[in-house]
Order: sequence, then structure tokens, then C-alpha cells
Amino acid sequence: MLNHPDIARLMLRLALGFLVLLHGISKLFTGVGPIENLLAAHGLPAILAWGVVLGEVVAPAMLILGIHSRIASLLVAINMICALALAHQHELLVLKANGGWALELPALFLVNAVAILMLGPGRYRVHS
Repeated sequence: MLNHPDIARLMLRLALGFLVLLHGISKLFTGVGPIENLLAAHGLPAILAWGVVLGEVVAPAMLILGIHSRIASLLVAINMICALALAHQHELLVLKANGGWALELPALFLVNAVAILMLGPGRYRVHS
């Protein structure tokens, strides 16, 4: 009765897609300037900041619709790995005041993206 893998895949895609998309929409309104500065501080080309738009706007939209979900989840995973490595490396061993890990949200995004990459989109999707 509780074995509905296609619904579970849809739930994973929708949760990851909508939650990451909110981060992307924020960056569309505020711009990628802070990310460009972060990349430059690490000796990387500032133009790579636009990859965030790909990983936090385009890829989540693809996940929500189920269009090329494995590619979209790979883009989100790469985005999260870059965020962890460049913006959050100082929080790797940090716990919050409530006992939660400081990196729990990006870690959840990363693991969810890898799960979708491995599982595929499921039956409930826009066919591409």
C-alpha cells in the first residue's frame, strides 16, 4: 500500500525544485554581485557566478516539470558542491545553537539532488 516510487520521486523533485528555486529567485532580484566577489576572492573568474542562475533557477524549473531531471539534479548538485566549497567551508564542523548542523540545508539539497540523479524523474513529469 505504501509502495509508490513514482510519487516519491515526484515529491523529491518538487521539494528540491521549489526550495532551490526560491534561492535562485532571490539572486535574480539581488543580483549575482556577491557571488562574483566570492569567486574573485578564490581566484576564479567572476563570470562563473552566472552558473548560479543555471543551478538555482533553470535546473529547479526543470526538476519541477520533470524535464531532463537527471541533468537538472546534476546541475543542482554541482551548485551545492560549489556553495559548500566556496561559501560554507568554514561551517563544516559547526553546530547551531539548537544543535543542528550549520550545513544541514545545503547538505540536504545535495543529497536530494544525488538521489534524483540516481533514481530518475519517475512517471509523473512533462515528457521531453
